[in-house]
Amino acid sequence: MSNKYQIYLISDSTGETLDRIFLALKAQFKNIEYKVNSYSFTRTENQILKILDDATKKKNSVILYTIVDNSLAKYLANVSDKKKIPCFGVLGNLILNFSKILNQQASHEPSGQHVLNEEYYERIEAIQFTMNHDDGNLTEEIEKSDIVLIGVSRTSKTPTSIYLANKGFKTSNIPLVNENSLPKKLKDNPKLTCVIGLNTEPERLADIRKNRMNSLRETENKKYVSLDNIKNEIVEAKKTFQKYKWPSIDVTRKSVEETAASIIKIHEIYLNNVK
Repeated sequence: MSNKYQIYLISDSTGETLDRIFLALKAQFKNIEYKVNSYSFTRTENQILKILDDATKKKNSVILYTIVDNSLAKYLANVSDKKKIPCFGVLGNLILNFSKILNQQASHEPSGQHVLNEEYYERIEAIQFTMNHDDGNLTEEIEKSDIVLIGVSRTSKTPTSIYLANKGFKTSNIPLVNENSLPKKLKDNPKLTCVIGLNTEPERLADIRKNRMNSLRETENKKYVSLDNIKNEIVEAKKTFQKYKWPSIDVTRKSVEETAASIIKIHEIYLNNVK
């Protein structure tokens, strides 16, 4: 008998919330074999029936759903129960409990988190800003940044910046070649904005750079992948961060999400100190 699970993610919106919840959930279990079947914008009983008919034909089907319409959520739960398919609502009880605590009726509107409000447009503006200020571009506008990331090549500056931008932070990132590569504005006023250094272990960085060079079929730039040279870059970077009293983060074994969480905490401290 196969132990492969068919995971059905059913959402009445984009499914982004459900994807993230399942990502966190599956991380808690080792050696799980599964296939994800995603269904977004599920808003009718007919759509649900078609999904459940498919789930019935497969072994080890499990349903996770985020449906804010009470009647539709109950329909899904009831039909799943009749078909003996395990079915779990992710938001239902949470919305109900918050409704009681806040003494307020929930709107039960699908895609409520995607409303085109001021926060949404601020996030879009942050993404555009970050793309325009990637890799040392437009440093003359550095003071407009919420966060500035500085680090030697291949320390995840760009992906971390993009992740932060999606959180609403206008983020610039600057490659650290040497101290002279820093914008004069920052050297003259190190606390002009929230500046954070990114560092990593030299051996790990050497591997990343070698893989990068191999993917580009580049063999000439031996200094770029030299471990001795990289060790020197890391030492000099740390000295620069210490000189200007910029906090730094070792990203060696951190995911972009973990690095971003640490950056956001540092940014909060920075804001409290400048008030």
